[in-house]
Amino acid sequence: MFPHDRRLDELGFYLLAGSGGEGPARLPEDARMGEQLGLGTAFISERWNVKEAASLTGAACAVTQRTHVATAATNHNTRHPLITASWATTMHRLSAGRFTLGIGRGIEAMYSAFGIPAVTTAQMEDWAGVMRRLWHGEAIIGHDGPLGSYPVLFLDPSFDEDIPLALVAFGPNTLALGGRVFDDVILHTYFSPETLQRCVRTVKLAAEKAGRDPDSVRVWSCLATVGDHLPEQLRLKKTVARLATYLQGYGDLMVRTNGWDPAALQRFREDPVVTSIAGPIDGVANVGQIEHIAEILPQEWLESAATGTPRQCADRIREEFAYGADRVILHGATPEELAPVVAEYRDADKKGPSK
Repeated sequence: MFPHDRRLDELGFYLLAGSGGEGPARLPEDARMGEQLGLGTAFISERWNVKEAASLTGAACAVTQRTHVATAATNHNTRHPLITASWATTMHRLSAGRFTLGIGRGIEAMYSAFGIPAVTTAQMEDWAGVMRRLWHGEAIIGHDGPLGSYPVLFLDPSFDEDIPLALVAFGPNTLALGGRVFDDVILHTYFSPETLQRCVRTVKLAAEKAGRDPDSVRVWSCLATVGDHLPEQLRLKKTVARLATYLQGYGDLMVRTNGWDPAALQRFREDPVVTSIAGPIDGVANVGQIEHIAEILPQEWLESAATGTPRQCADRIREEFAYGADRVILHGATPEELAPVVAEYRDADKKGPSK
């Protein structure tokens, strides 16, 4: 079943990447193929439609034997802490230790619309501490902290589980929290090399200040990996349309984080084609609209990705490690789409860098 002796623990991929009409039914096939390629970790991003994280992680763990399965991300504030802790323990034992529970801050505007309080850094830090205490069999009586007030939090006195925790991080406060408390820190796509280096420094320094071994905190670059073996229209959707969708949702944060030109973001927002699109650009825009957006976005904003031939993509992935990433997620493509890139990545050591 496993054609490769070495599992590529340093590489990950997203299940249901760019999922279309087939929805969650495609997950078992993606998970099996990712494992056959030898990719180390399968990530699951939760959406409130047909991508509920607990269901998908169970399916992924059930159909794989070696692949690690991680959420990146769910949100801590949408489930009771006992439900989350129980889910994670179940996945940990179901998978024989192949599960990582990853959370993110989420989008404040969405929380507000649904009547859910916004997430704070202090809440996520408090939550992580509560999870670990529960997983080690502790009965928590009268908890009153940023996470909330709970008379009793308790699962099982026999528990003694070390379940990895991951944090999807963007801003400096969240990055520092990841370094202080979490096992894995997962960055956003389209981070420039300079931004990646700065984020790694922030995480590692925070770990060191907290008395932790900085090398024990794994920082994942999330690298859009879209080779030119894919059709051009699909490549545009996975690059231009995806970045444009991020800009729709939190463009100011993307621009500020990368040191991009705010005036270019304003031009994007005011463009009549962009304003005519009712919904996420990567979900509803047509080919002509995406081609137009490709012309108005600064090219440098799209350069922080692995593109070109499969060999060039493989070389670009390796550059992320040189910039300081501990591990790299090959983002935006299915295992089938990634297969030529992974083959070149495995072969690159024997051939040397491409010219």
